[in-house]
Amino acid sequence: MQLSIGNDHAGVEYKEAIVAYLKDKGHNITNHGTNANESVDYPDFIHPVAEDVSSGKVDLGIIICGSGNGAAMTANKHQKVRAALCWTKEIVALAREHNNANILSLPARYLSIPQALAMVETYITTDFEGGRHQGRINKMPCM
Repeated sequence: MQLSIGNDHAGVEYKEAIVAYLKDKGHNITNHGTNANESVDYPDFIHPVAEDVSSGKVDLGIIICGSGNGAAMTANKHQKVRAALCWTKEIVALAREHNNANILSLPARYLSIPQALAMVETYITTDFEGGRHQGRINKMPCM
């Protein structure tokens, strides 16, 4: 699977752990995140992930910032992006099954790295259920 990942300064350690985890599983990763702990503007690192997903360059995206909110809001400005801010594996599973989330937004300041890795595993292994959920997804875009 091809994935794109982006993070701000709050998510550096999380990104490093997630990238290592995904590479160990044989996935290809495009890294748009910062590698420094100095404060940066998260949209600069989130827009490239959303563009990768929106264009179909990658299968899925992962974005990380302190609360996960700013990253999700930024990504969701892009057509064809359904970024889900998640804080448990159960929410991740529902985001994939019911909403066909194609970007996972993680709140680094509210998760441990092991929790984040478990959520990423759920994200990449859970399929969209389709059916009645597809009609709802079709109603999401404004344009």
